[in-house]
Amino acid sequence: MTRYLEIAENIARLINDGVLRPGDRLPSVRDAALQRKVSKGTVIQAYALLETQGLVEALPKSGYYVKARLVGLGLLPQAGLSRPSIVKANSRARVRDALGDLVGAKVTSLGSSFPDASLFPMQNLNRALAATSRQGSYAKTLVDLQLGLPSLRRAIAQRYLELGYAVPMDEIIITCGGMEAISLSLQAVARHGDLVVIDSPMFFSGLQLLRQLGLNAVEMPTDPASGMDLGVLDATLKRHKVAACLLMTNCQNPLGFSMEEGKKRELAKLLRQHGVPLVENDVYAELQFSSIRNRAAKAFDTDGSVLHCGSFTKCLAPGFKIGWVAAGRYREAIANRKFATTLGTSFPPQAAISHYLLHYAYEKHLRQLRHTLAERTKLMAEAVFRYFPEGTRLSQPDGGFLLWVQMPAAVDSFKLFELAATHEIGIAPGPIFSTRANYKNFIRLNCSHPWSESLDRTVRWLSRAVSEMSLSH
Repeated sequence: MTRYLEIAENIARLINDGVLRPGDRLPSVRDAALQRKVSKGTVIQAYALLETQGLVEALPKSGYYVKARLVGLGLLPQAGLSRPSIVKANSRARVRDALGDLVGAKVTSLGSSFPDASLFPMQNLNRALAATSRQGSYAKTLVDLQLGLPSLRRAIAQRYLELGYAVPMDEIIITCGGMEAISLSLQAVARHGDLVVIDSPMFFSGLQLLRQLGLNAVEMPTDPASGMDLGVLDATLKRHKVAACLLMTNCQNPLGFSMEEGKKRELAKLLRQHGVPLVENDVYAELQFSSIRNRAAKAFDTDGSVLHCGSFTKCLAPGFKIGWVAAGRYREAIANRKFATTLGTSFPPQAAISHYLLHYAYEKHLRQLRHTLAERTKLMAEAVFRYFPEGTRLSQPDGGFLLWVQMPAAVDSFKLFELAATHEIGIAPGPIFSTRANYKNFIRLNCSHPWSESLDRTVRWLSRAVSEMSLSH
């Protein structure tokens, strides 16, 4: 066997056996060459092969790292639509009941989009809250009240720079969580009855928000690995008068894909040509498994038409409800709406997060969080693949903690949801991720909880229920 192939196979075995884990750094080319008594060129060939196989990734000026991945777990779920579909704003009582149950108490809650609370540095956040509460009044001016604490907006602007693009501090408005950021953004760019382009499937709280605002949806066919076809989007924008797009380009909920940066650049260019603003929901951006951050479409915004919505809810402080929008040219419109609705965002949690970002190891926390979520998502995917009946398909998320599962066609996910609830198990049924109640045989699972015998039993119970439903037809 050629020497570089031998080296590559050896490293691949260590990765597949779990000896080398996602995020681990491989020996430098120089060190590996000395250890294995080969040329640097041989090591470079081996590492390049591992990179093409998706096992490792090269980080500029840093080296090669093991790449988080979910492979060998069957086929990806199928797209739920074959062509764009327009749906008028509607209301379904069954969906509302499901949403209520998702956030209710369950012995095993796999249906929510809230991460396991033990993953977050609450002790340090509480220290930060105590430290800043002794400072007294927070708001210095009316502008601070509207836009948010300058120290937090400055920290967010610096974070954008660290991720590879510049967003002016004055463009950033602090909100009561990510959903308010999205709501204010939609209100700034669309009016009652307007059309908004969305992914399909799409996070269910976003669908409920569209309904509440009286906005009509254009559901777009979405590839589980790469997102929507921009050619289809172009044709849709030419055919219909669209007020805005509401999309998740990183760690999409529930599919988990992250759109490649080149495609994001093309997306921003296409929407700019059509004069259509993009409301970009990027609340999972910091949870990408890869050590190389995938920038948002906002990085390619040249005219202020991308409204980038972020949040600390998924990555740092779930209970603090602090989000933001980098509003581009819509800054004044959003600030005015913010002032007219909630006046401003609570200052103590803003100050605490700002203090934490300045004085604590945020990046270290994120590295550990990403590693843990990648491991837990992998364990959940392996269990579903192992226990669920033949014909089950799984998403392969690039980050976050959500798994999209396509079950055999005969399975009704609402019936499964209701049956699971009688056993104190919460799951998210597929139809709530579509305005047309598509995805009858799909469910979304929360993978953020630590693996245990109890969780393993829960997945086995679900698999038996799915098998029985698929065999009863």
